[in-house]
Amino acid sequence: MALTYFKRYRMEINLAGRDLSGWQSLPGYQFLPWNDSLLEAHAQAKYSSFRDELDVNIFPCLGELAGCRRLMREIRTKPAFLPEATWLALCMGDGRNRCRYCGTIQGISEENGTGVVQNLGIAPAHRNRGLGTALMCRALEGFLRAGLTRVHLEVTADNEGAIRLYRRLGFTTMKTVFKAVEVVYV
Repeated sequence: MALTYFKRYRMEINLAGRDLSGWQSLPGYQFLPWNDSLLEAHAQAKYSSFRDELDVNIFPCLGELAGCRRLMREIRTKPAFLPEATWLALCMGDGRNRCRYCGTIQGISEENGTGVVQNLGIAPAHRNRGLGTALMCRALEGFLRAGLTRVHLEVTADNEGAIRLYRRLGFTTMKTVFKAVEVVYV
């Protein structure tokens, strides 16, 4: 067994004075605010978004549906869970395909009054359509409604698409961190 390190960025945004509108709808998609009955749907969207991605090496629970269910339950039961910053994207299908959950984001607050994006995930077949922006803007509006004007997240440095999205929305890199992960060689 050996340790390997993954480079991650802590990115932050100051929401004061920002216009987060403009992403009210996307044709073919619906955005559902948090409801406890959607916990399983969030877990499924999280699993389809992350199961084949680099972050599974850092957070193995994202590579299994059961792990995503467990993670969603843990997020939901945190005292600082913010329902208003937690959203689900639903693809309405094209007549041949049934509706399916294709994106998810969750938010919590820290004791210091800062919001934290826990996960933003978009299923691969639905990327580059504006869903990440739409979900993030809805979450950021939720943080504002909760009275939080600073929000941060962590992102793996190799996730260039996510970093571009966050920078486009106004996030800046505040710190570089390294996440140690045990690797088992077989």
